[in-house]
Amino acid sequence: MFLKNAWYVAATPDEIDTKPLGRQICGERIAFYRGAEGKVAAVEDFCPHRGAALSLGYVENGNLVCGYHGLVMGCDGKVVSMPLQRVGGFPCVKSYPVIERYGFIWVWPGNPAKADPALMPDLFWAESDEWAYGGGLYHIKCDYRLMIDNLMDLTHETYVHADSIGQEEIDETPVNTKVEGDEVVTSRYMENIMAPPFWAGNLRENGLADDVPVDRWQISRFTPPSHILIDVGVAHAGKGGKDAPPENRVRAIVVDFITPETENSHWYFWGLARNFRPDDAELTARIREGQGRIFGQDLDVLEAQQRNLEAYPERRLLMLGIDAGGVQSRRVLDRLVKAEQEEETTQTA
Repeated sequence: MFLKNAWYVAATPDEIDTKPLGRQICGERIAFYRGAEGKVAAVEDFCPHRGAALSLGYVENGNLVCGYHGLVMGCDGKVVSMPLQRVGGFPCVKSYPVIERYGFIWVWPGNPAKADPALMPDLFWAESDEWAYGGGLYHIKCDYRLMIDNLMDLTHETYVHADSIGQEEIDETPVNTKVEGDEVVTSRYMENIMAPPFWAGNLRENGLADDVPVDRWQISRFTPPSHILIDVGVAHAGKGGKDAPPENRVRAIVVDFITPETENSHWYFWGLARNFRPDDAELTARIREGQGRIFGQDLDVLEAQQRNLEAYPERRLLMLGIDAGGVQSRRVLDRLVKAEQEEETTQTA
């Protein structure tokens, strides 16, 4: 159920600045740390001596030292040394391609030979002075595909997030879904409506009137393996909507990097990038706090959904028009996973 030959967000840089980090990704237990000259490294979180977790050790001279008996592991997965032992015959552990970019640490859990940095997503907003970003991390106990379903159908905002970003017009406006190669896009445009609380506040923050009608847009884009970026915003009605001049709108990108842990749990790196008042750190902190509460509401719903699905595996779920984004995203994933597994089977036959 996991696409292994792909780049996943594994951590944020601050998580490994002072000590190693152990994290399971796509079923792989991995130890992340900063090696020589502070460069990020990733190896299997398994000491070949007694199976201890290497992530519970420490970094010394650019190598990872096991905290159980002092075995020293190199960034390439080869044992460097161990007190009073000859290590030439010690087995190696896996090492993983890893890159630090865009304010995240990315890992490739599949075939290292296929790890191409050019396959990473292009996050233009992360390298632009015109955008600011704030985000966080949740560990969610549900199938990562349920989160994909959630984000590719924003109809739930009317009910789950009624006090912030939800409004009846979302439920009343048709959603359009299209497949572009391996990507899936859902879009909804609402014209001449009043802004919900979250967006009314952002209008005020940008010096715009919040008591006049607006045009609102939501464009969710799924990109394998499990990245979803949602172009969202409001503009004063009749000014061009998403394409309105900056002085008439507030625009943001909801950032969703969904990294599977196991079949029924995942790491959810969430955030919001905005292109208004990018230098205001206090505004970034306030928006981040509000977004955290919103995503926390999703967490409660999804974990309860997972428990229900496990309790009643025989029940068949309905597939409605509003579910098209999630359905199409799953079809893309299923196709890519099947192709990857068939290739591996052919190579090992």
